[in-house]
Amino acid sequence: MLTVDNYIDSIKANLEKHSDLLVGNLKNIITYNYFSEIDLLDFTAFIEPTNFEISIRMFSMDREANEVFYEGNDTTVFAGSVDIVPDITYYQLIDNSLDDFIDNFYEENYPAIYELEQKAFTDWFGQCWKKSGGDILNLPSFFVFHDDTKSYELKNNQWIDDEEKWS
Repeated sequence: MLTVDNYIDSIKANLEKHSDLLVGNLKNIITYNYFSEIDLLDFTAFIEPTNFEISIRMFSMDREANEVFYEGNDTTVFAGSVDIVPDITYYQLIDNSLDDFIDNFYEENYPAIYELEQKAFTDWFGQCWKKSGGDILNLPSFFVFHDDTKSYELKNNQWIDDEEKWS
């Protein structure tokens, strides 16, 4: 029988399989020569719940919540966005159909399960961030869920309201 605990444990185990990929990609972005107009980095998680996939893309941003681009000739300067993690599966249905999972498990355990999922994704990303040495970046860096109103500040390990990030 599917329980909240074994569902979350399964998510954590599936994410762990991709930790080396995430750490390697984070180590790579640490070496970038960031454009001086960039004020912060947003690592945005895109969750696709109907097929249990997550992808993460890094966006270089200014304080007005706009993505920063570089149009100069120096090919060593980075600005814009880059994929950090492609679509990876964070959960696999075993005995249930998707409709059964959503109707009989997810909805019965919502919103607690939603919060636990977000914590699992955030903890995984934060651990990989630390392991990659991400704290050496001189740019404020945040882990965010697409279309959410809060951001996880990676250096301080705390959630903040998005308005704080842009001020």
